[in-house]
Amino acid sequence: MPYINQGASRLYYEKQGDGPPIVLLHGVGGNHASWFHQMVAWREKATVIAVDARGFGNSSDVEELGRSGFVDDLECVLDALSLARVAIVAQSMGGGAAAAFTVRSPERVGALVLADTLVGLDLPDDIAARMKALAKTTDGLTQLQRVLGPTFLNAQPVQSYLYTALASFNDTNVKTLRGVQQNVSPTALGASNVPVLFVAGAEDVLFPPEEIHAVQKLTAGSDYLEIAAAGHSAYFEQPAIFNRDVYDWLAHQMQWS
Repeated sequence: MPYINQGASRLYYEKQGDGPPIVLLHGVGGNHASWFHQMVAWREKATVIAVDARGFGNSSDVEELGRSGFVDDLECVLDALSLARVAIVAQSMGGGAAAAFTVRSPERVGALVLADTLVGLDLPDDIAARMKALAKTTDGLTQLQRVLGPTFLNAQPVQSYLYTALASFNDTNVKTLRGVQQNVSPTALGASNVPVLFVAGAEDVLFPPEEIHAVQKLTAGSDYLEIAAAGHSAYFEQPAIFNRDVYDWLAHQMQWS
């Protein structure tokens, strides 16, 4: 199994395909296996690398760093795999590490996709206040109601179960996640000059599309994509649309043939 040593911990990754590198960073309810739709769809035209964050999937977190180690871990993976410059696709929690790494090392990120997330971004007071109020209203929802939209939940009970089954292999969940998230501002992200695509699920109750779109407008040079009939996990709920539109955007930004 492919592991990379990082201090006393080990970081697991899966790598498939041949071509320009795309690194996938999962959310708190996921791990490398959650990206099965993207791995299969993109491996014919790219090198796809799905990384387990420390404490998730097959990665350990001996130091109990949690989020405090995510950015350094990403750098460690890229160094170990001799990847000088990559495209990053990050969902929810993974977006925090991706945004912070992009601001810290913009020369190593050719393009960044932030899917269903504002994690790791310092928000203006008005947006922050709305997000805080929203967190209270969603607190009583079940985990599936939080991460999957009603369209998918009603139409895909088998895959909805699969979502929770994949998460069961994690040592960490949203209530036990350790560490401190490194935050960056939308202004700093725009100033990195790295192309950024914000993806929003139209039915996302955790990061509603109107809030993601508002932050995208504050991020210079960024683009916005909204996916219908998808909640907080658009990559999982509408994979055909996600795979097509996200890859096309990446190919354009990275000038892939």
